[in-house]
Amino acid sequence: MNALRRNVLKGATGAGAVAVAVAAGLITPTRVLAGAPRSAFEAKNLADAMKGMGLPPATDSKDITIKAPDIAENGAVVPVEVTSSIAGTSAIAIIAEKNNTPLVADFEFSGGAQGYVSTRIKMGSTALVRAIVTAGGKTYQAAKEVKVTIGGCGG
Repeated sequence: MNALRRNVLKGATGAGAVAVAVAAGLITPTRVLAGAPRSAFEAKNLADAMKGMGLPPATDSKDITIKAPDIAENGAVVPVEVTSSIAGTSAIAIIAEKNNTPLVADFEFSGGAQGYVSTRIKMGSTALVRAIVTAGGKTYQAAKEVKVTIGGCGG
């Protein structure tokens, strides 16, 4: 049997099975909702992003740890980990201050989840990476400078 024909038949059978499951209500599509409103993600500076999220000015905290490279050789994939040891952490937002749209991510926690996120962000240039933590109705922040090099030269 022709391998191409076999692959087409497998794909068609799989797609048909998924269509039947959706029609029967066994699989229901859902919407993914971002924690922050769209206006916060479209903000052009830190103050507007905070305002868009409905947050008051944040207080500096040593209970927030940002783990990111000091020098990022590729600004397209900068690994960032944020850990909050503040009791009752309910949200963590990551902001790269010099990006065209600084709010990079917004995570919400429920049910006593640990205040920890790990992701990769895109940075256009050297800037402060800021973690904004909401806990107990208050807002806290920490920042770390990440230098973005062009071409991986380290300078």
